[in-house]
Amino acid sequence: MEKTLPAIILIPLLFLAASPQATPEMDHAPDACPAKAVPLPAELEGWTRRRPVRAGARVKAATTLPLGAGITAMLLPMPAVTYAVRPEKPGTPANSGGMFAFNVPASGRYRVALGAAAWIDVLSGSSPATSVAHSHGPDCTGIRKMVDFDLKPGRYLLQVAGNASPTLSLMIVRVPST
Repeated sequence: MEKTLPAIILIPLLFLAASPQATPEMDHAPDACPAKAVPLPAELEGWTRRRPVRAGARVKAATTLPLGAGITAMLLPMPAVTYAVRPEKPGTPANSGGMFAFNVPASGRYRVALGAAAWIDVLSGSSPATSVAHSHGPDCTGIRKMVDFDLKPGRYLLQVAGNASPTLSLMIVRVPST
């Protein structure tokens, strides 16, 4: 009994030490966003003027998006979407997705900005483009992630998969050369 009593006392202390409240990075709440909108870089200004657009269910029904215009995409249930190429991370049948098309007028770096953590593929025909950069959007803007691609002139397909919500804010822009 003498040896088991200290163990009984120590076990609850181990749980307290491992609790999330005990980790230093969790000691403060995230900074609040200011009441006034955070200014966006010039190429992302269209994000604040989003318009509603319905996603296509297959390649031939892909909704064409203009570059630089923010949209709020009304997505479809994943089982209703027929992708040109199976997404690497398709999500679950409860997730949402859709098909969009866009035209690239000149070679350069293009960015897909998303308001959520959906999976995207940019395709030229049935060939996926390789992403060249990934980042978070500017704080307090609603842009959750940004994915960059080096693209040549032509028509591209944007496949969205695995979004947790039936709507998704998104925008495709040309990244200014530095």
